[in-house]
Amino acid sequence: MSQTRNILVLTAGGDYAWVIVNALASHLDGVEVALEQPESKTVFLKRRARRIGWVQTAGQFGTMVISRVGKRLAGARARAIIAASGAQTGMPDHLPVTPVSSANAGDCLELIAARKPDIVLLVGCRMLSRATLAAIPCPVLNYHSGINPKYRGVAGGWWARATGDCGNYGTTVHLVDAGVDTGDILHQAFLAPDPRDTLLTDSLAMAAGSREMVVRAVEDALSGNLETRPGPLPSVQRFHPPLWTYLATGLTRGIW
Repeated sequence: MSQTRNILVLTAGGDYAWVIVNALASHLDGVEVALEQPESKTVFLKRRARRIGWVQTAGQFGTMVISRVGKRLAGARARAIIAASGAQTGMPDHLPVTPVSSANAGDCLELIAARKPDIVLLVGCRMLSRATLAAIPCPVLNYHSGINPKYRGVAGGWWARATGDCGNYGTTVHLVDAGVDTGDILHQAFLAPDPRDTLLTDSLAMAAGSREMVVRAVEDALSGNLETRPGPLPSVQRFHPPLWTYLATGLTRGIW
């Protein structure tokens, strides 16, 4: 009999994350979830402002506010993606789910130490600190909604569409290092963007279209086949588009 492997998924939840988790659980045994609690927006904004300044941060926050309000308008498209793909959203009730305060907090490290997973997969959680990474004895992989290294950070799908680079619209699974999505690439899924998708639905559409790739990446990692591939594209860290860029792109080019 084959040995059941332990797969710990560290996530803050959300529809696109649950699509990935449910896909893993439907193909592999031993999946467990560590559910990270939301980060304070004040803490998030202060950290972002230290990096890029308050003007850009304010613009990005404006886009985030519009996105939150607009989720109701994007509901029909999200339902269409789910119906067409057969993807499963929502927290899986058949998997063990343990709340943790933060990916970098002691309770998360205690859970990892207790479970002794064969692999940790990050799906939409905080960036791991160097100390946290050093304390995890197994391979740590990240599912990223963008093609690395050109669309590191956030909103990779939107930036690919907005810059006319639809050939690099897709997702990446990579090893985690101390940088922002800079770890060695394991697998990528290149997808055809649907003109109906927006900043609000890109992540869900890409998750639905790349589930099989993520399962293959995890299976390879479990078998010890951590074969990396080159990332020949330029390396750029992306942020949420500032409000003025988002509105200008939407109004002039119809890319929301």
